[in-house]
Amino acid sequence: MMTAPAGPVVPLLYTPEEAAEALRFGRTTVYELMADGTLPFIKRGRSRRIRVADLQNYVNNLEQQAS
Repeated sequence: MMTAPAGPVVPLLYTPEEAAEALRFGRTTVYELMADGTLPFIKRGRSRRIRVADLQNYVNNLEQQAS
């Protein structure tokens, strides 16, 4: 019996480069946001990853600051 092909996998964690692309920011800007604590991240070994929910919260806070 064959199973239906799975849909695309939606990432739960982004690399800083992927986060920069999603935000339409430069990579350096994302690293600065991470360094100053504005954008939370997970560090595992030498890798840093950003939760999708944290990116969404960051964007939502930008909207509130603009008001």
